Amino acid sequence: MTFRIDVFTIFPEYLDGPLGVSLVGRARETGILDVRLHDPRGAADDRHRSVDDEPFGGGAGMVMTPGPLFDIVDAVAPLRPLLLLSASGRPFEQRWARELAEGDGFSMICGRYEGVDQRVADHLCDGELSVGDFVLAGGEAAALAVIEAVVRLRPGVMGNTASANEESFNESLLEYPQYTRPADFRGWEVPEVLRSGDHARIARWRRAEALRRTRARRPDLVAEHGADDPTSPAEFPGTDPGS
Repeated sequence: MTFRIDVFTIFPEYLDGPLGVSLVGRARETGILDVRLHDPRGAADDRHRSVDDEPFGGGAGMVMTPGPLFDIVDAVAPLRPLLLLSASGRPFEQRWARELAEGDGFSMICGRYEGVDQRVADHLCDGELSVGDFVLAGGEAAALAVIEAVVRLRPGVMGNTASANEESFNESLLEYPQYTRPADFRGWEVPEVLRSGDHARIARWRRAEALRRTRARRPDLVAEHGADDPTSPAEFPGTDPGS
């Protein structure tokens, strides 16, 4: 089944290029993914195609008006959930990406200017989503991040399905360090265990390094999600640069 994503943005050209390359681009070409871009300016009712106005109560900047957004969403009838990309939204995490990937699709509204009229969040959208504790000029960059995080989890998008199960944030852990050829680069050698051919030992090393890295870089994940005690077995000396 084709996975559909509707994105409402006043800058559809911002998304055109990135959505045509790499995993997302191939998924669109093969019909696994259907991304539809909608410009709220097309629903504006004045000759200037205005989608913003001054905020009530005063203040700097402009606010996106509710009319064009409500009208274009009504006309498109996008798949739900419809999420407003907002710095004040719920933090986006890998588990949320997995939840969205399990459905038939979802939709997003990209904010701009000083924000979006609150009635859009309260009465049009199903939730608000934030990609981090920082402010962007608009929601388009956030939309791209969400699309890629979700789409790569869909069946048939990644060539190696095991990749999604062995990366950061699965089991509340960061991913273990990765190495490739050459085995010795400028005097820095790949850990011996990875060249041993002992798959059980390699699996133990990777688990130990994932735990070590999570403790060093993201102790909040250990505390919040109750990951195993991140103590590496004595058979593996520390190799992760962050340990």
